[in-house]
Amino acid sequence: MANSFMSQWVYTDTVKEHFMNPRNLWQDGEDFEADGIGEVGSLACGDQMRVGIKVVDGKIQDLRWLTYGCASAIASTSMMSEMAIGMTLEEAYHLTPTMIMDELGGLPEHKFHCSVLGDKALRAAIDDYLEKQGMPNPYKNKVAKVMCECKNVTDVQIEELVKAGKVHSFEELQELTGVSTVCGKCKNKIKEELEELLHIYSK
Repeated sequence: MANSFMSQWVYTDTVKEHFMNPRNLWQDGEDFEADGIGEVGSLACGDQMRVGIKVVDGKIQDLRWLTYGCASAIASTSMMSEMAIGMTLEEAYHLTPTMIMDELGGLPEHKFHCSVLGDKALRAAIDDYLEKQGMPNPYKNKVAKVMCECKNVTDVQIEELVKAGKVHSFEELQELTGVSTVCGKCKNKIKEELEELLHIYSK
């Protein structure tokens, strides 16, 4: 039992390396003029992240980031930054927490949510860049997952409602979108998704 419990807290050597020597950190006073900036999280919850990107010919030429999160958040964002530089905007938009975690060699299960911040901040930076350029965003719907099949509500729709401050509870989400009012099979899945999003975007 003790060994099982301890294994849940073990960090890989790769995680430790990226935590001790984070790559592409946004240094105080650094002259980095980002083409797009994405911010997610909340200091109130202990996790906040900013990602800035430079874009050349549709690719991420450079990236900087800051986080007030834990060791897992620092390591996963450091790894994300290395993965994203050189990618096209579409490739970077499709980076997932699982992809980042696999490159790190895994994270303790209770720390997995920390890797979510990096990919969401990166997407927010790409969103910001495209908006500033007056360009459409062809990637957002491609990464969307249907959470409620009966009402055809996606995780991206739920995320946008939370980010806009229109949803603070499952009941509010249900009232706005009708999720889980037909068959109800998606209720627990959506509640988990909503809880994670409220943690990330709460003020």
